[in-house]
Amino acid sequence: MAQISTEVLGDERGTLLAFVEAQRAALRESVLGLTDEQAASRPSASELSLSGLLKHAAEVELNWLRLAQQRPNERQRTAETWGEAFQLVDDESIPSVLAFWAGVSEELEDFVRTLPSLDEVFPLPPAPWFPQDAKVSMRWMLLHLVEEYARHAGHADIVRETIDGTKAMG
Repeated sequence: MAQISTEVLGDERGTLLAFVEAQRAALRESVLGLTDEQAASRPSASELSLSGLLKHAAEVELNWLRLAQQRPNERQRTAETWGEAFQLVDDESIPSVLAFWAGVSEELEDFVRTLPSLDEVFPLPPAPWFPQDAKVSMRWMLLHLVEEYARHAGHADIVRETIDGTKAMG
């Protein structure tokens, strides 16, 4: 179960990063004790699997990091590869996805800690769900990651409980 840090971070940057990490942890912990087959299963009405949620979260974090850095995303999905974002393919495994995500998370935290201000902005990419020519702050990005991961942690709770009855909160 995700634990709240005993250290209460007083600054906004540290607090936001702690909330992002707490939601990451909830997703990571959803696969504890499961086989690869169980983690890849889709036991509910949803098409989501736990291993697919982990991979998606890792790739989402990389995408937001690259957008904030204004650098190309080396794992950018295309229309042809979009479906692979929610399932392990080829030689991918839960340990390899977790290791990849740990590297991305470390890079994101290092980037955020070195920003002069969370008020710095970057442009959103063209997409039907974003306003045209919109920019968002680094603070917005961190809050968006909390929102994204909390939503998927809820999905993971339902999938995990369906697999073996394990409840995240109790």
